Amino acid sequence: MSDESLEHRERVLDIAAELRRISEALNDAAMSVLSGAIADGSGERPELERRISRARRTVDRAVAQLVGSPDEA
Repeated sequence: MSDESLEHRERVLDIAAELRRISEALNDAAMSVLSGAIADGSGERPELERRISRARRTVDRAVAQLVGSPDEA
């Protein structure tokens, strides 16, 4: 692998790591929304939590596309 290819690969892995952090932050936000709904006595899953969770799953798919396989992560 050329130095340039290695440099690009490292940059992509850095982006994947940043996306993992974003996924964790989205998960924390979703849990916070759920906790608030439970505390308020809501019997339904909040729409905001659903949107956040969908966004997190999308970010997780992006990570999978970037790293190619779990062994490369």
